[in-house]
Amino acid sequence: MKLLLRWLISAAALMLIATYVPGIAVAGFYSALIAALIFGLINALIRPLALLLTLPVNILTLGLFTLVINALMFWLASTVVKGFYVSGFWPAFWGALIMWVVAWFTNMMLKNKAY
Repeated sequence: MKLLLRWLISAAALMLIATYVPGIAVAGFYSALIAALIFGLINALIRPLALLLTLPVNILTLGLFTLVINALMFWLASTVVKGFYVSGFWPAFWGALIMWVVAWFTNMMLKNKAY
């Protein structure tokens, strides 16, 4: 149930991001659902390999290069999903940053508290 809720929150956040960040467009809520799913899969499968391959650069930048990797993963998701468009790197950067904040907040709200 929590997985479905996270997915819906991510899709809603993607719709809001498309409203407020110039250069990002989503055709509809169905496209946002698919984009959130693909973005999650890319983050689960491709992002760890990208972080491993860029580890020296990431160490030199004290972890800030992770933001670039996140933006590239967001941009990659837009190339896969029809109805989800990102026009360049900077919109992808801001979109990925906002998605990270939403995911962090969602994880904090849905955390299991086993007391």
